[in-house]
Amino acid sequence: MAVDHYENFPVASLLLPRRLREPVTDIYRYARAADDLADEGDASDAQRLASLAAFRAELHRIGAEPGSVPAAAPELAGIFTPLARTIARHQLPITPFFDLLSAFEQDVTVKRYDDYATLLDYCSRSANPVGRLMLHLYDAATPDNLVQSDAICSGLQLVNFWQDVRVDWRKQRIYLPRADMQHHGVSEDDLAACRLTPAWRALMAFQIERTRALLHSGAPLARRLPGRIGLELRLVVQGGLRILERIERGGYDVFMNRPVLGARDWAVMLWRTV
Repeated sequence: MAVDHYENFPVASLLLPRRLREPVTDIYRYARAADDLADEGDASDAQRLASLAAFRAELHRIGAEPGSVPAAAPELAGIFTPLARTIARHQLPITPFFDLLSAFEQDVTVKRYDDYATLLDYCSRSANPVGRLMLHLYDAATPDNLVQSDAICSGLQLVNFWQDVRVDWRKQRIYLPRADMQHHGVSEDDLAACRLTPAWRALMAFQIERTRALLHSGAPLARRLPGRIGLELRLVVQGGLRILERIERGGYDVFMNRPVLGARDWAVMLWRTV
């Protein structure tokens, strides 16, 4: 499928077994479409929430008839008919799809986060469900695996927040916890003016170190999972860690120098993965 957004972490790479490319695409199509409803275009907040409510109604329709492929509303059939088929065929839980939707709804109404715990709660719904669904597709959704998958997915979500500070500011969103900003003496005015102060660098260094630790805490999962999924996951973790390195080497200037992975970065990531 066409992907018209820059993605540091490919959702369906050639490392995926052929049998899983279709279900992963169906899941991605749903998540991408819902995310776009929350983020893209010039719709009002009320219109965005109404559109997401239509997605919620379709999920309820699928959940009400487990194992079946219920008829979707015509305008949403292209998303929900293949999704229902994938959920039925692979016996996927419906809860992660509702969790993703709740995060997209939250994007419409919540623009600031008071503390790290609140931010992680958001990550638990915006990112972790994807990892959980992948483990279910691989029949590897054990309690320990789910915990470490959550750490990786939350870590990757935080990486995206730190590299996209300026992008999110333009959307009137700040994912840096208020408590951390206040502790380091960084204000919203500093973000607006793109001030690379010692306080800003200290704040970003703190966030990067905490995010790196979170990724490392989940990394053993990649070695425990066999074959392609383990290789794919090691590469994804290395991608997150590499972006953190790039932010550090750039003096924490994510305002004017948003890190983008290039050919040399991919070579380093592949070397570390192997």
